[in-house]
Amino acid sequence: MQLILLERVAKLGQMGELVKVRDGYARNYLLPQGKALRATKANIERFETERVHLEAHNLERKGEAEKVAETMDGTRLIIVRQAAETGQLYGSVSPRDIADDLTEQGFSVSRSQINLNNPIKAIGIHAVEVSLHPEVQVSVSVNVARSADEAERQAAGEDLTQRDDRFQFEPEPDEEDEDEAETSEDSSEEVAEAEANPEEQT
Repeated sequence: MQLILLERVAKLGQMGELVKVRDGYARNYLLPQGKALRATKANIERFETERVHLEAHNLERKGEAEKVAETMDGTRLIIVRQAAETGQLYGSVSPRDIADDLTEQGFSVSRSQINLNNPIKAIGIHAVEVSLHPEVQVSVSVNVARSADEAERQAAGEDLTQRDDRFQFEPEPDEEDEDEAETSEDSSEEVAEAEANPEEQT
């Protein structure tokens, strides 16, 4: 489907560009989000008529986003989740969870602005990009831990995903090793008995 972009779209193009995309991407994301219009003759003429207004509006939104970015960039979030000793979460941390935490800190962010390709599924400190505007992105630090105490330890540089190998059980011997040990013991007993009763050997 051919579209005309109403704003910059990452890895696709700038405002006013004609682009060709898959129908599903257009119908499910670009068109409903108001990021593009079908590239019909009427829509292209409409865009050219409103171009000055759209560019001015875009600059205004960009300026507002840059102000928010100054405060949000580098923000540290702590999200507590249950996890196994290896650090694997019993669940995950989604874009919605991160957006909710940022909202609690006073920022107005939706989950669609959280650039997280896959949910977070392990404890640790994760850098997550937040898109405040098509041309303004910031990075926030998401500290996922089993408790607030562990979050502090992770922030101090401690790796909590390492397994403790100090207490390992000795491996059980194979049956062949047991047979060899029994044979060795029998031989030792025969030698000892022969040494104790040398007369029986004659």
